[in-house]
Amino acid sequence: MQKIFFEIQIDAASEKVWDVLWSDITYRQWTTAFMEGSFYMGSFEEGNIIKFFDPNNNGMYSRVEKNIANKEMKFLHLGEIYNGVENEQNWGEATEAYILEEIPTGTLLKIEINTPEEFKDFFEEKFPTALGIVKNLSENQL
Repeated sequence: MQKIFFEIQIDAASEKVWDVLWSDITYRQWTTAFMEGSFYMGSFEEGNIIKFFDPNNNGMYSRVEKNIANKEMKFLHLGEIYNGVENEQNWGEATEAYILEEIPTGTLLKIEINTPEEFKDFFEEKFPTALGIVKNLSENQL
């Protein structure tokens, strides 16, 4: 497993950043950095399984490990989805956490990822672009 970290300062309240991250419309916008047409199905309640899809309905499914509104969202990635079929993976503690910290100028958004080596380069390439979109949406949307 590889641990990787990202952070970005956003000149907006944590409630606004949270809304951009997890509202359906803005989620679809910032995740274009990973795959155009990305979306999710499910709800973000702790313990729930949520499914993340590309436009071809392939993707992954995860359990919501933590959801503290406007502060932290953490997922445990469980498996992949191909042609609508869930395929459990032995990823161990593959997690992805979004931590929002209030700072004087707005919000510090921190991402902590524990990932298998095979996904590390992808995250390192794509996450900075995704966070730039989150920042732009958070600071510029009404």
